[in-house]
Amino acid sequence: MSEPTAILDAAFQRVSVNPQQPIVAEVQISQRADYVCKNLSNRAGVRLLMACLLAKIHVPIVDVRKPYTNIEGGDSFSGRAYDEQYITSFINQHNLPCNSTTAFLTPALRNRNATLVKGLDLVGRPPQLYITVLDLLDDVYSNRVAADDLLAEIIRLLILLRDERQQRIESLIGALKTTQDAMPLSSEDIVNLIAQHLSLKRTSRLPVLLVAAAYNTAAMYLGERVLALQSHNAADLQTGALGDVEITLIDDDRVVTSYEMKDKRVTREDIERALQKLSASKRRIDNYIFITTDEIDKEVQVYARSLYADTGGIEFVILDCIGFVRHYLHLFHRLRADFLEEYQTLILAEPESSVSQPVKEAFLSMRQTAEMD
Repeated sequence: MSEPTAILDAAFQRVSVNPQQPIVAEVQISQRADYVCKNLSNRAGVRLLMACLLAKIHVPIVDVRKPYTNIEGGDSFSGRAYDEQYITSFINQHNLPCNSTTAFLTPALRNRNATLVKGLDLVGRPPQLYITVLDLLDDVYSNRVAADDLLAEIIRLLILLRDERQQRIESLIGALKTTQDAMPLSSEDIVNLIAQHLSLKRTSRLPVLLVAAAYNTAAMYLGERVLALQSHNAADLQTGALGDVEITLIDDDRVVTSYEMKDKRVTREDIERALQKLSASKRRIDNYIFITTDEIDKEVQVYARSLYADTGGIEFVILDCIGFVRHYLHLFHRLRADFLEEYQTLILAEPESSVSQPVKEAFLSMRQTAEMD
């Protein structure tokens, strides 16, 4: 019996020779797999399928529809264990377009003990995705398709999707290079570009990258640097971080400034939670800065300012995201082109779960339009 890692490697080798050649001949099953793999609104479905199929191949006696160990019958398994222990490293190794975290912590799949049979309402969005996943699991259970063939087909489709996405990114970057001889965008042009991009859906990670890009670009002038960014879905309590971006002195690991990003109004309760984090960590910082993409409540701003004396010299402040970027770009006007390049680099380096492919492509397209204008 092959180990899970060897099973995944064999499936990858099987399809990587000629990814254009389908593995599953049955049209309806092939179409279902294609829909799940290419559904951009929810990537949990493909990881769920891969984990269940891997378990079935590894231990053939299990029921592919029972990825929860508390299901009775003796033929269940831990889908989350297969997902976290094997699927995560596999998709990272081959840069496959999947979420970076397990499917079994999504609302539709966590805390369940039911067999994933056709017709089960998983209360997930979009509903059709989960209907299709359940259909595919039933196809395997009913022997309409072999588990190893379906796993290989899914990996093949992910390889094609990965390569298509990379080609689109490279094409957009190539188009940008044709404008390199033009006059650099002004600070206000860059501010306008960023504001337009932030107005898109699912851009809550971008303020983190903006602040990180600002400090990375001006590090030698500021004498400060950014600590490694935590993943988008990592909670501060888990990581021990004080905020979304932590700033230290270049030659010292002590955090001097902490940034917390909000895509809604900052409330007094947000500030109280920050005080609790500081108290629990017992770390001494100079500034705790909230960056918001919403309006700033004047009363909350006044409350934040009042904490300086009470905390023994820690400044709490609430800044508007675009206002922060505008002031930075005019303060470091000669670094504006470097800032834009650094910001673009950070965007493209983010995993799909943080910054989606459409958001990445939109930025490159918007930048090209701005530079051509």
